[in-house]
Amino acid sequence: MSHFVPNSPSSASAGRIYLDHAATTPVCDAARAAMREGMERWANPSSPHAEGRAARAALEDARARIKAALGWDGELIFTSGASEAIALALGRAKAERVVVSPTEHDAVMRIAGEEAGQLAVDDAGRVTEVRTGALHAIQHVNNETGVIQPIAELAERIDSEGGWLFCDCAQSAGKIDLPRQADMIAISAHKFGGPPGVGALLVRDLSLLLPTGGQEQGYRGGTENLPGVLAMAVALEQDRGWMREAARLRDMLDAAIVEAGGMVVAQTTERIPTIASYHMPGVSARVQLIRFDAAGIAVSAGAACSSGTLKTSPVLRALGWSGQAADEVIRVSFGPQTSEAELHRFIAAWRGMAKAQAA
Repeated sequence: MSHFVPNSPSSASAGRIYLDHAATTPVCDAARAAMREGMERWANPSSPHAEGRAARAALEDARARIKAALGWDGELIFTSGASEAIALALGRAKAERVVVSPTEHDAVMRIAGEEAGQLAVDDAGRVTEVRTGALHAIQHVNNETGVIQPIAELAERIDSEGGWLFCDCAQSAGKIDLPRQADMIAISAHKFGGPPGVGALLVRDLSLLLPTGGQEQGYRGGTENLPGVLAMAVALEQDRGWMREAARLRDMLDAAIVEAGGMVVAQTTERIPTIASYHMPGVSARVQLIRFDAAGIAVSAGAACSSGTLKTSPVLRALGWSGQAADEVIRVSFGPQTSEAELHRFIAAWRGMAKAQAA
């Protein structure tokens, strides 16, 4: 198992605790090594000379390893991350219309546009309807609440209605099994111990997409990021046994939050062990983030992809939360480095804040 390497001596001496792995997680040691090796392969994989052919062979070997690690038997298009994979899936699909769940990541909402239809969800954010003949964008694991969608059931219903299913799996890839029933899947390496700037779109059948020329069988232009791809492959091949410990720690934290007078978002719904959202009544998320940061603890509120802004979470609003309550929710997310001692320190800081509010 790889371990967190602080970015600087000051981060270690300050004893900071990082609980924002859903935003990005540290690059694991094995991926760092693979990326350094990739830097020595400077040739373009599309070049016909010996150096280019060697780079191509390394790229295709990594493609096969990534597919094997993910249990995917379809096609794989390398991208710069999940956002580009989402743009390829929703922008190039041969579908007359796109429908989305209201709890999707901002990247999906931006690309789908206001004209996309919205699907109904229950009070935990799970999709409850499908549409005939549409491309459905349904996130596998919600990036704010950790709720896991019942993809197998939904895929069967979508298929029976002549539709297609795209799943944003940025938060699930490398942690839990992917929904193999999906027609297309987006992943991003920096969510599971790989480097930022590389990801992939998994496609069941390339005939679903309109090609535009360039690399990646004509579906994505630009020289492939070989060092990033090699690092992504290695990161996906790491042992996932740490997820069992993450589940134990998350359950412990859930119980402590409730005991301290807080609320766990979607507590009774199936959630990935690495993400949880917590409501502290009467204390805004902005204030919580500032105080936790001052205490040396990094957490977040909502997604980390909104230019650093704090806005009312559309995910929580879709779950029926009031604006005020939604603005009092923070997200805690785990990685393989997260320890019980770190969570005890977080709990102590939470209790201190909650007690001060109640006083």
